[in-house]
Amino acid sequence: MNRNVIGLTVLVVFGFACSIQAMERPNIVFLIADDVSQDDFGCYGHPSIKTPNVDALAAEGMRFNNAYLTTSSCSPSRCSIITGRYPHNTGAPELHVELPEAQVRFPELLRQAGYYTVLSGKNHMFKNTDRAFDKITGGGGPGKEQDWVEHVRNRPKEKPFFFWFAAGDAHRGWKQSEHAPVYSNDQIVIPPFLVDTEVTREDLASYYHEVSRFDHYIGLVTEELRQQGILDNTLIVVAADNGRPFPRCKSRLYDSGIKTPWVVYYPELISSPAVTDSLVSVIDLSATCLELAGVEKPECIQGQSFLPILKDPEAKVRQMVFAEHNWHVYRNHERMVRFGDYLYIKNNFPNQANLCYESDTHFPAGEELWNAHAAGKTTVHQQQLFANPCPAEELFRISSDPNQLINLAGDSRFTGSLEQARRSLATWTEQTGDSIPENPTPHRHAPPRIEDGKILPAGKGSTRTPHAEMPGAAKHAMGLDHPGPIRLTPY
Repeated sequence: MNRNVIGLTVLVVFGFACSIQAMERPNIVFLIADDVSQDDFGCYGHPSIKTPNVDALAAEGMRFNNAYLTTSSCSPSRCSIITGRYPHNTGAPELHVELPEAQVRFPELLRQAGYYTVLSGKNHMFKNTDRAFDKITGGGGPGKEQDWVEHVRNRPKEKPFFFWFAAGDAHRGWKQSEHAPVYSNDQIVIPPFLVDTEVTREDLASYYHEVSRFDHYIGLVTEELRQQGILDNTLIVVAADNGRPFPRCKSRLYDSGIKTPWVVYYPELISSPAVTDSLVSVIDLSATCLELAGVEKPECIQGQSFLPILKDPEAKVRQMVFAEHNWHVYRNHERMVRFGDYLYIKNNFPNQANLCYESDTHFPAGEELWNAHAAGKTTVHQQQLFANPCPAEELFRISSDPNQLINLAGDSRFTGSLEQARRSLATWTEQTGDSIPENPTPHRHAPPRIEDGKILPAGKGSTRTPHAEMPGAAKHAMGLDHPGPIRLTPY
C-alpha cells in the first residue's frame, strides 16, 4: 500500500485527533544524542561523566535499563525510529541511504492530527524539507543544539507540539565549548576491550565533554518548558542513535553499541519515579506517541506502545528485541536477538574481521588498539576485535557477563537457550522479510592489516560508496509490515 495514502486516511478519519482538545493532548520532545552508549550517563552509573539534567529527568520519571536500538549505525537507526520499522523494512538499512519517500514517518501523522512538528539538529534521514515537519533547522553551535530553546519559545501556542531535537554530540570530530566540563585523564573509565594509554584516555575525555554538552542543552529545554508551565504535560524521551564511537561499540551488536539510554519523563502516567528492566525497542516510540496523541497506529508501524510500562514498570510489552548490523563503511550482515537473560548474535559474513570505521586506524583509540595488537600486547578480550574469521554465532548471559566477553554458543549447558535464540531469529527473519544480499555493498576502503609486525593502515577510499543489494530487497521487505515475534514461544 502507498504510505502516503495511509497518511491521508489518518488525516480524514481523525482530523484533529477527534474530539480531544489540542491543549489536552501531550506535547512530545524527543532528544537524541549522536554516538552515545547507555552507560555514559550518571543515572546509568557512570562515575565521572556529569549529566545532571538527564539524571534529574530519570529521578522524576522512568529509567529503562533494557532499551535497544534496531541498528547501531547513524542514518539507518534514525530512519528506523522515525518510521517505527526495522532497518531492512525501511528501504534505508545501510549508512548514507535516504529514507524512501513512500515510508510513513510517524511525526507526519502527528502533524496531520494538529501537532506542530520541528526537527532541529542532525537530520541524516531525508532532505531539509519533509512532509513530517513544519520546520527543519540545523540546530547551530558545535553540537547542533543552539536553537532548541528558541523553537520551544517561539512555537504556536494554540497547538500541541512534537520536537525531534537531534544533537551532533558526541560524534567525531570533537569540538570543545564552554557548555560542558573538561575532563582530565584520571577521570576516565577504560572498558576492558580498549587499551589503557594516555592517548585512549584523552580520546575518551573529549567524548565525555560532548556527552555533558548534550545534557546541558537538555537542561535548557527542560527549564524553558517549566517556565512556560507545560513541563508536566510534556512527554520527554532521551535516547541515542548508536553506541559511542569507539572500537567494539558503534555499529556492533553488543550492549556497548546497541543498548541505548532511554529516560522517559511524563508525570501524567508515571505516578512515582521508577526503574524498569522491561525490554523496549526504539521502534516502539512511534506507537507510543501516536497512542498518546489519540492517533490510530497504521499497519506499517512495527513498534509496540510502551505506555503500559509507564503505568507499571513491571509490565512486559515484549519479551524479545531484535537488531541488525548492515553495511557501515565495511560490509557486514549480523543479526541479534535479546530475550530473558541472553543476547544472541548471528554473523552471516564470518569470513572477515568484524570492523567498523571507529575500530580501525582512523581515530586515536582505535589506532592505540592496533598498535598494541601489532606488538602482541592485547588481552584476550581486546583480541576479539581482530578475530578473522569471526564466530558465526555468539551467545552471552547478560547477568554474569554485562560486556559480552564470554561466548557460550559452544557450551552444551546452554543448548536450550541457543536453540531458542536460533528459532526466534529465524521466525523474525521470515516474518519481516530479511535477507542476506547475494551482491552486498563492498567495503568502502581496504581495512587495516598487520604484516611483519607493522600496521598497514586502512585505505583512504572514497567518502561515499555506491550501494549494491540491500538486506531485505530480495524479499521486498520494504512493503512488508509484520512486526515479527514479540513474545517467546515455548521451546
